[in-house]
Amino acid sequence: MRKIFGLAVAGLVALAGTAQAQRDQIRIVGSSTVYPFSAKVAESFGRGGSFKTPVVESTGTGGGFKAFCAGVGPGFPDVSNASRKIKPSEVEDCSAHGIKEIIEVPIGYDGIVVANSKKAPRIRITRKQLFMALAANRPTAMGGFKPNTARTWADIDKSLPATRIEVFGPPPTSGTRDAFVQLVMEPGCKATYPWLAQLEKDDNAKYLKMCDSVREDGAWVDAGENDNLMVQKIEANPSAVGIFGYSFLEENKDKIQGSVVDGLEPTFDSIASLSYPVSRPLFFYVKKAHIGVIPGLKEYVAEFTSDKAMGDEGYLVDIGLIPLPAPKLKVAQQAGRALQANIR
Repeated sequence: MRKIFGLAVAGLVALAGTAQAQRDQIRIVGSSTVYPFSAKVAESFGRGGSFKTPVVESTGTGGGFKAFCAGVGPGFPDVSNASRKIKPSEVEDCSAHGIKEIIEVPIGYDGIVVANSKKAPRIRITRKQLFMALAANRPTAMGGFKPNTARTWADIDKSLPATRIEVFGPPPTSGTRDAFVQLVMEPGCKATYPWLAQLEKDDNAKYLKMCDSVREDGAWVDAGENDNLMVQKIEANPSAVGIFGYSFLEENKDKIQGSVVDGLEPTFDSIASLSYPVSRPLFFYVKKAHIGVIPGLKEYVAEFTSDKAMGDEGYLVDIGLIPLPAPKLKVAQQAGRALQANIR
């Protein structure tokens, strides 16, 4: 414990003494879904002229937290974008590396879309069908599991097309992958047989292991953190499907279309109301120890949480952000102004 404390103090001293000389530019990592919004804010912020334009990297939510939590000082990121809330294990990792105070700021909502090329018919599918197509192991009526051998969508349900199951999806480091598992795979798994609902209560660890595992036989293809590349792949291959954030659908709606999931299409209104079943909140996290040390960090947060950026008519809405309702927006803006740690 004394060693960790000493490292944390040393990191803070190094940060205060050398950040100005070593780094005068904000460094941001994390979610590929939040990346377009963060990059837009960084661009607007940089045009202000008082500070350099922040560097924004799309590393995936998990990869972002890993870098963010690695330490305090100019060698470590200041902000981590996230398409899910930070996990307790990640908070513990931050704490173990001397990061005791973190500021969480919600920025809006996003929907995970299951999209395909406009050259093909629009897909209508359920979360149960998605689970049956993409799970590494499918449950049986007798209370067990067997390897998933389905090759076409019609193997899952005769109402679906007899085309090969080929889904380009986010990698394990992605918050979009985490959210897809939580919002699609787990509910879809539980919907297959009644005994799975009981398993969730009796042995949650086993339930999650069985329901969360994604195929590794080519039906699911980890497509990295470049969602624009994924859009290109499904546009070029009309029988393929891609899984990514709503903003990329908005940016490419002349080429691709969102599937109807459980009877609902991903639209601005259905995501804002959280009625679309694969909707989720988006966040960014700030290292409090870097406030007042890394030039412009406080001002960047103020820019991001301003009405002109993430308000109802802000410039982030123009590129696909679903804004927070007024009461939640006010809370987020207060967090951005106060800059008080709310994650410990």
